[in-house]
Amino acid sequence: MEVRPIDNKMELADRSVGFLLTITSLSIFTYYTFWVIILPFVDDDHFVHNYFLPREYAILIPVSAGVALLSFLSIFIGFVMLKSKKKVA
Repeated sequence: MEVRPIDNKMELADRSVGFLLTITSLSIFTYYTFWVIILPFVDDDHFVHNYFLPREYAILIPVSAGVALLSFLSIFIGFVMLKSKKKVA
């Protein structure tokens, strides 16, 4: 069995992509948490409200994303099931 050296360029690329995904996820989580949990306790005429969407979108966006995710997942599973039926037949 041959042992190959680790490709440092790929490792660096994987780490940078992972770092970017982590920063993006933390940013979205912080924005959404502040928007949903803290912002309702801030006065309506405060300037910080200019940086956030209306509160209705706090429910509409995650529900839409969930429906889209479930739809794509269902379509993918359907295609996989159709392909496996064609191979058997």
